Amino acid sequence: MHKPADAVTSLHDLSAVDLIAGYKAKQFTPLEVMEDLLAHVAAWEPHIKALYLFDPDGARATAKASTIRWHNGEPAGCLDGVSVTIKDNIATKGQPSPLGAASTTLTPSSVDAPPVARLREAGAIIFTKTTMPDYGMLSSGLSSFHALTRNPWDLSKNPGGSSAGAGAAGAAGYGPLHLGTDIGGSVRLPSCWCGLVGLKPSHGRVPIDPPYVGRVAGPMTRTVDDAALMMSVLSKPDRRDGMSLPPHNINWRALEKSPRKLRLGLLLDLGVGQALEKPVREVAVKAARAFESAGAIVTEVDGILTREMLDGLDNFWRARMWDELLKLPPPQRGKALAYIYQWAEKAAKLSSVDVIRGFNATIAIRAAAAKLFAELDYLISPVSPVVNFGAELASPIHDPEHPFEHIGYTVTWNMAENPAISINGGYDPKGFPIGVQIVGRRFDDHGVLAMAKTFESLRSAQRRWPSPPKR
Repeated sequence: MHKPADAVTSLHDLSAVDLIAGYKAKQFTPLEVMEDLLAHVAAWEPHIKALYLFDPDGARATAKASTIRWHNGEPAGCLDGVSVTIKDNIATKGQPSPLGAASTTLTPSSVDAPPVARLREAGAIIFTKTTMPDYGMLSSGLSSFHALTRNPWDLSKNPGGSSAGAGAAGAAGYGPLHLGTDIGGSVRLPSCWCGLVGLKPSHGRVPIDPPYVGRVAGPMTRTVDDAALMMSVLSKPDRRDGMSLPPHNINWRALEKSPRKLRLGLLLDLGVGQALEKPVREVAVKAARAFESAGAIVTEVDGILTREMLDGLDNFWRARMWDELLKLPPPQRGKALAYIYQWAEKAAKLSSVDVIRGFNATIAIRAAAAKLFAELDYLISPVSPVVNFGAELASPIHDPEHPFEHIGYTVTWNMAENPAISINGGYDPKGFPIGVQIVGRRFDDHGVLAMAKTFESLRSAQRRWPSPPKR
């Protein structure tokens, strides 16, 4: 984070890496950090409404126990005393996961999902969950269950989704670590619109339960180093996920990587979906030129997503969502967000062939991505075609007939299972953040993080993070 030389960083603004260093040096304690964080949340939360099941008393108790462990020189793990937020749909033991929908039955989970279990084992303080839109099927902070979540950079704007609360919490400074999920851009899009680092790992790199086509969990942080630290914990295998990758010896913290002679593709115009806005294009081009100045070989490439593929995914997801809603009694079903209901209901008119063609789009996308990466080491692109959109909207064009016109740059890599990261690349004339996406070959998660780390040193100075509105 770029600040004037005389600025003092508050405890809640410290990175996870700096917090651990401070605990080791006995400069401050986890309890002191937590008290500062809770005061900061109290100032911000009435304005952005990013949290669900916020538990200040539980946070204090957990921070106190961590403080004792650090005092005794016996930290529980590499994240002991570091706060983390968890997205609504990631199971936490003893708590319900409403999936952002008023139509969901609130049933407490009997166990932690794999990513939560790993974070607890490492000593992280899970002090709250974060909001999301209905069933995670919107890139928005709009929900039938949660209050409307807003973007700290501009309260009239959307934080994106479906990891909406995580994005808003990260930008507002609700601690350094936030866990989201991504099936079509739900980590990267809010990271883009909130100025964060958001990694969508390779499928299976971070075990998830329940698993699904293209669905992953990933870190949302302010720095690449914090995302890497989080990955060192999240990436441990778990047998509950049949796609879980085997044990590995990745040194997640070693992120030195020269772009020299690397083959980079620059993807600008997709040829499908919403048109690319000029400020977004300029930021992506500037990022590519920065890598080129550092010795990379940059070539502009064509998109691989087609209209047929995007419409096919839409049909497939509509059918999946309608199936879930049909399992509910009609009165309960009707509690879902009207936009979601209208979108899903159209699946009743789809044929079985329509739906299977939609699913087969995932295979076509994977084949096209493999062909593209046969000639590339990494790909640079926008994350979103638009700079931002209104807080009250379900998507940038707010049309359930065309709900996914904005996810073309992101959804490709869920279906192809390539690792992809969003990192802030610049700002529009009003100071709103604009993300850049870096995509790597399947399983090259470490390389993608390393390229993002390199970009941190190549990009322009960053603006200060937003502050709570004055009362």
